[in-house]
Parts: sequence; C-alpha cells; structure tokens
Amino acid sequence: MSTFQQQFEKVKSQPGFIAALDQSGGSTPKALLLYGVAESAYSGEAQMFAKVHDMRTRIVTSPSFGGNRVLGAILFEDTMDRTIQGKPSARYLWDVKQVVPFLKVDKGLAEEKDGAQTMKPMPELAKLLARAKENGVFGTKMRSVIKLANSAGVNAVVSQQFEVGRQILAAGLIPIIEPEVDIKSPQKAEAETLLKAAILAQLGKLAKDQKVMLKLTLPSKDNFYAELVKHPNVLRVVALSGGYSRADANKILARNNGVIASFSRALTEGLTAQQSDAEFNKALDTAIESIFQASKT
Repeated sequence: MSTFQQQFEKVKSQPGFIAALDQSGGSTPKALLLYGVAESAYSGEAQMFAKVHDMRTRIVTSPSFGGNRVLGAILFEDTMDRTIQGKPSARYLWDVKQVVPFLKVDKGLAEEKDGAQTMKPMPELAKLLARAKENGVFGTKMRSVIKLANSAGVNAVVSQQFEVGRQILAAGLIPIIEPEVDIKSPQKAEAETLLKAAILAQLGKLAKDQKVMLKLTLPSKDNFYAELVKHPNVLRVVALSGGYSRADANKILARNNGVIASFSRALTEGLTAQQSDAEFNKALDTAIESIFQASKT
C-alpha cells in the first residue's frame, strides 16, 4: 500500500482528530500571547515565525502527541518549509509520529460581501501544491467565513471552495473545504441551513472517486450535518472550535455523531512556554485525551 493510501485509510476510518497548527501571519501574535510569549519577546516576522515554530515543535515532539489519537495535523506554509529534529516538518509528522500532514493553502480573507468573506486570490497555488506533494503532504485546508444567512454570500463561498478544491484534487491532494459560520452570527442556524444545501449541491457535481473533507463550525442543531458525514464523496467531516472554550467545544462535538475535531486554539488552551516539560506534556495529554474522547462519538 502506498503512503498516500495508508494515510487515506487512516483518515477515513481510524478514531482520532486533526490538530490545527496552522496559525498564519495575522493570528500568530495572539497564539504566541496565549502561549505566554509577549510581542516584546521578538522583533519582526522572521523572529515571530521562529517563536511559533518552537511552540509547534514542542507540541509535535511531545510524547503526548502521536498517531494513536491525532490523525493529522494542519501546517502553515512556513512550518512545512522548516524542519523538526532535523527532518522536514511534514515528513517528521508521518515518519516519526504516524500523523497525516495537511497544509493551509489560502492567503486570507477578502473583504466582506453579501454577509460572507471568500478567499483572497491564490495565484501561486499550483506551485504551492507541487511543493506540498514533494514534501509528503497528504491534503490541504482553506478557510472562508460566513457571517449572515445570505444565499448569495453562502453560494459564493461554497462555489469558490469547491472550484479550488477541484484544482487540489487534480494535484493529487485531498482538500479540506472550510466554510466557517461565525459562531457570533445572529443568523447562525439559518446560515447553516443554506450552507448544507450549497455543499450538497456541490458534492453532487463531483466524480464518484473524488473525495473531499469538510471542516465546519459546530452546528446549532445536533447532528445537523449527518447527511454530509454519510455522503460517499466526503472522506471525513471535522469541526472547528470557532471561539468556544475547549470544554464547550468538546461537549457540542460529542453530541454530533461521526464528526471529529480539528481544533486549533482549543487544543493549545492551557499550554505555556513557561511550563516545565513534565507540566507541558501533562497539560497536552489532558487536552488531546479530552478532544479524542469527544471525537469518538
């Protein structure tokens, strides 16, 4: 069985969750601050990315972090280009930890229009996908945001996600399609109804052998995405924490059968640079175990 096929089978059928370690330029200072690294501790982007790589390295090299509970990890492009313990980051994840590597490929959000934010243009996407494939990456992730139940906005987001998704599939990678619904939206449940219909329409246009993953906000109605979980073109439905605390996100996730976590901030909640390795590993183990259990329902 090829590495890709092994990874595909793992993601498809093994219990566990996806660790989102892909904070990018805009969200990195906040992620570092929560980790106990103030902005005064670094100067400029290069030092900032070095600091966040240290944080990510500490997480993935921890004995608490492994493929028995963590199915995959989403990396930022800068992380893919660096090494962990002398190995390229994506190779380290799979070869050492048996964790499937994904890459964040979007370049951020465009201005809001029709109550939604599509993705900014990605003119270098083809080159990035080729580089990801060379680096042993299995799949990609890209994020858009829906703020209101506006069908024009929702359809624009979903159409763009699937259009880019087809380009990613053609490059031999599995796309994680992430049309996030803002948890603070005054029309969250209504937006989710429009979103599900738009996703089902796009899934219906895929060829039988084309598989995508969906990364969705935890829904207002439990098991609202059950149809997507069972869909033959969907490899896995994963949930983002979206601003909920880890405890709240886990509670809601556990009520959504067949959906697994893809948490970022909720995963790293409570981890700090100041902790000893023993304290850090224990805190990470607690976090991973709680998310793993919530993902098993």
